[in-house]
Amino acid sequence: MAGVSLEVENVSVSYGSVRVLKELSLSIEPGEFVALLGSSGCGKTTLLRAISGFLPVEAGAIRVADRDITRLPPDKREMAMVFQSYALWPHMTAAQNIGYGLKLRRVSRQEQARRVDEVLELLGLGGLGDRNVTRLSGGQRQRVALGRALAINPQVLLLDEPLSNLDARIRQTVRHEIKALQGQLGITAVHVTHDREEAMVMADRIVILDAGSIAQLGTPEEVYNRPVSPFVASFMGADNVFALRVEESDGHIRIAASDANAPASLPISDSVAHPGVNVAGIGADGAVVAHFRGEAATLVADGAAVPADHLAIRGRVTQSSYPGGLYRYTIDVAGKTFMVDHPDRLVPGQAVNICLPASALHLYPGPSEDAGERPDTTIAFPDRSVTGHQPERRKIA
Repeated sequence: MAGVSLEVENVSVSYGSVRVLKELSLSIEPGEFVALLGSSGCGKTTLLRAISGFLPVEAGAIRVADRDITRLPPDKREMAMVFQSYALWPHMTAAQNIGYGLKLRRVSRQEQARRVDEVLELLGLGGLGDRNVTRLSGGQRQRVALGRALAINPQVLLLDEPLSNLDARIRQTVRHEIKALQGQLGITAVHVTHDREEAMVMADRIVILDAGSIAQLGTPEEVYNRPVSPFVASFMGADNVFALRVEESDGHIRIAASDANAPASLPISDSVAHPGVNVAGIGADGAVVAHFRGEAATLVADGAAVPADHLAIRGRVTQSSYPGGLYRYTIDVAGKTFMVDHPDRLVPGQAVNICLPASALHLYPGPSEDAGERPDTTIAFPDRSVTGHQPERRKIA
């Protein structure tokens, strides 16, 4: 079993009068694991179903190993899909479920038995082949569903949120097992998920979709450390947002002082390998919108020394919680609310500085107050839970 290249070229898909995919193009290398990541309604499942043949495309082409499969039915595409619901036959054993695709393909009984035994051992299900799937745990059923897909030796493996029905502890284990198995077999895989951590852990590259288009494509390090837009920054967890005035000079960003922040001069990052401020553009009059993650900041009591090469934002603790291992604080900064994680216990009402190293800041063009510009500053923020289904909408000032 070996992976092949997969190419999606200018594919458009609509549901009725609603265009869901908009001339989307994507190239996947042989043996690569690519995750399609985005909030509900972004088009990731539609793209997967178009690749699999379960959904027709209006325009464009889909090719596997340079073979055009755009108009082929699903059973002629040499692909296999693992569904969110597992879609196992409840009256069958684990072995019968795994061998079902082989039976449909009229593979000999002897070859079916050999292949099923091989897959059971590969997935750590040896000795469970004769057990009815209703008597298996959630993790074991997920492995059976994966085994059924692998048994037919597909050229491309499609994964439609197959881990979402597992509890958090088992999900963390199984995601590593799937990634290890995919690497061992060298199979090309496309995985749909709304779980940011899952995509980061499993994928060689991540495709972030927004409204039927690719918002960013890159390695986990690239999309996490160098998001190209406010949408991607927010989706990847940098959802604390505020306005700054800056100027660029000699490889540094010089940040002007305001009522909320002290002045600072911070190095600019030119690649993932060189930490610094991620600058995706500067607006008129040096206006920018800055994004940062709460876990990337530190809190320093008002009056205490601020670390060198950090931006300090003055605020006040308004609320605290303890999710485990650290405290999570709500900080009020001139009427705006930021979420920041910190290891030490602070009390509501305490004045603090939010201290941000250069690598924590992502800057995007902001409005010009002099010109009276007010862009649409509605930004989609993923749910702060692990999986984060439907994003909330906020307005920034």
